[in-house]
Amino acid sequence: MTLPSRLCSRILLTPLARRVWTDHGRAMKEARQSLALLMGLGLIVLAKLPGWNLVNEGGVMKLHRAWKVKTFVKGMEFLQLVADVAEAEGHHPDLHLVGWNNIKIDIWTHAVGGLTENDFILAAKINGLNLHHLLRITPANK
Repeated sequence: MTLPSRLCSRILLTPLARRVWTDHGRAMKEARQSLALLMGLGLIVLAKLPGWNLVNEGGVMKLHRAWKVKTFVKGMEFLQLVADVAEAEGHHPDLHLVGWNNIKIDIWTHAVGGLTENDFILAAKINGLNLHHLLRITPANK
């Protein structure tokens, strides 16, 4: 990576500063390549997780899914079932009851600021829960 010409005319960089600037450019390129690889792998695994989407929120990759439940109380039951699985796994997603009947879940590993294998495992376990009696039946999810 080269310095923009407008900076070169204003700043005289020491060899150390020039090396730091170059290393930063390499690190950014490697980060973009890692993100592309993660997204590619994520999409492959995601194909086996119906209903889940891969989203990028502010540079953080997350698994996201939404459901509509029959009632507010059914929504709380839904969240409790998910919370029980999450607690057993020691992996805690972001759980949202929006309005009175919209459940949204975001799964990502806070410690690494992105996705890990555990996130996909938790999503699969959530998919395995018997939640149908709590959900609204609409033409989209029949």
